[in-house]
Amino acid sequence: MATTATETKKTSTNGEEQQSQNLRHQEVGHKSLLQSDELYQYILETSVYPREPESMKELREVTAKHPWNIMTTSADEGQFLNMLIKLVNAKNTMEIGVYTGYSLLATALALPEDGKILAMDVNRENYELGLPIIEKAGVAHKIDFREGPALPVLDELVADEKNHGTYDFIFVDADKDNYINYHKRLIDLVKIGGVIGYDNTLWNGSVVAPPDAPMRKYVRYYRDFVIELNKALAADPRIEICMLPVGDGITICRRIN
Repeated sequence: MATTATETKKTSTNGEEQQSQNLRHQEVGHKSLLQSDELYQYILETSVYPREPESMKELREVTAKHPWNIMTTSADEGQFLNMLIKLVNAKNTMEIGVYTGYSLLATALALPEDGKILAMDVNRENYELGLPIIEKAGVAHKIDFREGPALPVLDELVADEKNHGTYDFIFVDADKDNYINYHKRLIDLVKIGGVIGYDNTLWNGSVVAPPDAPMRKYVRYYRDFVIELNKALAADPRIEICMLPVGDGITICRRIN
């Protein structure tokens, strides 16, 4: 049977779409939900990379060689966090989930000289991979790193009312199954007008996928926890929220009461 021009065009289009799917997310830290890799690359090359501090570029390249590099904060999100911290004039901050420290470095560079970051992660080894670069950038003195689960540290902070309302900015990029538990504690620690940022709230786009859609095992496991968090944040009268398609999705929460 002869192939029509329409069928040929359809086959060609499908091939191009498949090629695009195969290319997507090949770059380390590329978690963008943009439909076009070319458009995402345009953002990086036009806006992000020309302004990326040399120390952040170095840490990004070091992290790219790590076997778990998918865990890193994307370069465009790092730029966004750096700008956001400056916009809210943050000084006392917290980060839950550090990995090699790309987002941590973005924060430290944005803070004033006497700014502080309470940084928590279960793996010191990953943090120490980026620590020499952070030290070379001259901002290591701003960081108080604690190895281990964050919840016990948060419980200790919440137990002392002197800590309530003392944090200007908090960034969470850790175990998604504990995001709700983190929020229950962080809402007391962040000040009125302060900001909490929850990373990965669009979770590879899986939040809108049918339950039987093919997914990587870790994506499927955490998907319901992310959906639960998104519903809880939307219904929380203590905060204003804005969900942004930056990186893998980030929800910005501003405490209002």
